[in-house]
Amino acid sequence: MPDRSAFGPVRLVVIQPTPYCNLDCDYCYLGDRGNRSRLDLDLLLDPILDRVLESPFVDGDFTVLWHAGEPMAMPIDFYDQATARIRAAEARHRGGPLTIHQSLQTNGTLIDQRWCDCFLRNDIAVGVSLDGPAFLHDAHRVTRKGLGTHAATMRGIDVLRRNGIPCSVIAVLTDDSLDHADAIFSFFQEHGLQDVGFNMEETEGSNRESSLSRSGSEARYGAFLERIWELNEGADQPLRLREFEITASLACSDERLCRTDLNNPFVIVNVDHRGNFSTFDPELLAVQTDTYGTFVLGHVLTDSLESVITTPAFQRMQRDMAAGVEMCRSSCDYFGLCGGGAGSNKYWEHGTFACAETQACRYRVKRVADVVLAALERSLGLAGERDHAPGVASFTA
Repeated sequence: MPDRSAFGPVRLVVIQPTPYCNLDCDYCYLGDRGNRSRLDLDLLLDPILDRVLESPFVDGDFTVLWHAGEPMAMPIDFYDQATARIRAAEARHRGGPLTIHQSLQTNGTLIDQRWCDCFLRNDIAVGVSLDGPAFLHDAHRVTRKGLGTHAATMRGIDVLRRNGIPCSVIAVLTDDSLDHADAIFSFFQEHGLQDVGFNMEETEGSNRESSLSRSGSEARYGAFLERIWELNEGADQPLRLREFEITASLACSDERLCRTDLNNPFVIVNVDHRGNFSTFDPELLAVQTDTYGTFVLGHVLTDSLESVITTPAFQRMQRDMAAGVEMCRSSCDYFGLCGGGAGSNKYWEHGTFACAETQACRYRVKRVADVVLAALERSLGLAGERDHAPGVASFTA
């Protein structure tokens, strides 16, 4: 029997209001993004919130993230009603005062004044997917007719700005991006988009092979990151680059990750538009696999979070996930920066959670760490003083 005392605490509840997306990005992992089904607010939202709040895995505030598909394909009234139900759920929580925050990840093409009014009155934080300049963004992020979407996304961001609504940006890096560090950095600087996260294109779900799997891409990815660091270091107003900030904060403190949200059960709870729920990576919820079947653990109308811990499906997932984490712990000098990796990457690259290194961890963790550590050493005058390869240090927890 798994030790459930080690699970959680819930920090993120990812809810898919619809699998439908108005775009057809060529690197998207979702295979069902033409499905216009919607979450039944009256039937499902209260049970979703109750299953989370009644679980032993809640110990404080958490965020509901509207994600997976395009959440703005739902009507505005959906979010007004959802907010009222969320506030009511906070009030009936018996474990003490608690705030449920809301966030929404969007492609930005549908944002207008009415949506900004909705975000403001419901206190919904906004993240926008934007891959940089139009020539990069429009190569991959297109409409269902194959037309570029950059102009529409930028119009949406301009409306957010006029309403004083800050937005974070997620930019997907493909092989096309790696030769254009200067253009990408300048674009975000010129448009005042300071809070940026780089997501590498991943082999995942419907995207069966990342363009970053091409020969030579890993070295070019490292060079791209080095150039971004150099540009940011010399900027009057540096960007807040997610990967660099997280790595630098860990490298410059005594903190080390002993686990991560993506491999510790019930830190993240994922619910699809039908009310099925799972945990670990949100990307695992909507897929069918040969090894694990679906990753659905239960349904909010019939199952509690705690009840699914005893099911063979959960126990297999957790056993393999834990085995993979231990493989990472025993074999990888970067474990303290990563905590054992993401199960979705492990599955899609190796067919199981019970494995260690992935292409995703080499790019997202190791190459980032090498760049950050080398830069920190240069700033401290330590470059060249260690016996092993520059930029590589042991982060084994």
